[in-house]
Amino acid sequence: MNVLILALMLLQPPAAGAPLPSLQAPPPSGAQLPPPPPPNAPPPQYPQAELERIVSPIALYPDPLLAQVLAASTYSQDIPAAAQWADQHHYLTGPALASAIQADQLPWDPSVQALLPFPSVLGMMASAMPWTEELGGAFLAQQQDVMNAVQAQRQRAAQFGYLQSNAQVVVTRGPYVAITPVNPAFVVVPYYDPRVVFVAPRPGFRVVTAIRFGYGVNIGVAFAPWGWGYSHVDWAGRVVFVNRDPWRRTWANRVTYVHPYAVRRAAPVAVERREEQHRAIERTEREREAERAGRARPEEHKHEQEQKRDEDKDKKARGRGGV
Repeated sequence: MNVLILALMLLQPPAAGAPLPSLQAPPPSGAQLPPPPPPNAPPPQYPQAELERIVSPIALYPDPLLAQVLAASTYSQDIPAAAQWADQHHYLTGPALASAIQADQLPWDPSVQALLPFPSVLGMMASAMPWTEELGGAFLAQQQDVMNAVQAQRQRAAQFGYLQSNAQVVVTRGPYVAITPVNPAFVVVPYYDPRVVFVAPRPGFRVVTAIRFGYGVNIGVAFAPWGWGYSHVDWAGRVVFVNRDPWRRTWANRVTYVHPYAVRRAAPVAVERREEQHRAIERTEREREAERAGRARPEEHKHEQEQKRDEDKDKKARGRGGV
């Protein structure tokens, strides 16, 4: 297969015959989702090989992003609506985005809200809900086994030479493989094909082209209330820490568990009654293509943002009696 094509391929769970996730527009907010398992449903039990398949699309995420994705996957029912909101507000970044999340009183768990700066990640999860539900169920029922599966995949990718330190991430090898951002405030999203990076390369294949760390997000102090800067993985103990605390949501307490955050999910409000505080502007196909290729996305809505700021200034001036 052509090396360039490999470099541009998306994160995909390699289940035979199953639809593969793609960085596309998330499903409409009114899309019908399967109901969550009843409280008395038995926990899933996945063998090691299945767990390695399930974690393969995210196993090479930097540890802070991996922690947030695993936590968010346990609230899979929140993902489609969150993905749509993230797509429509992708033009907001940094403190402006954090303020928008607070102002809109979003009803999703803070673990899901933590991924709103990453519309490509939420879009991938929303476009492959059966896989997202598998990931969440596995993490609820078999947290340590899931962490073992991540390590098994990372060890393979490092052994075959695909996974290496670069300008964006530091790869630490030893009893376990850790992946940390060079700049903790800049979190990159890797793009790779699991069917390539976890198997031995064929002769002549340039392994350095198989994983792209080109697209990242500035995560500063504005996102500390959602655990950014305080989320990591204790690989020795196989424990995920989100916002300084171990993630203790399990299959048994999934109905009542509340993780400590500085923010809370707002009470659900009917869509027709919820007041949108910010203009909804979906990503263009060029912006999505940039993310599919692992490149920094070209923002194409700056003029619309400027127009919105001007309108807001006019409204404030009129409210003060101005012209």
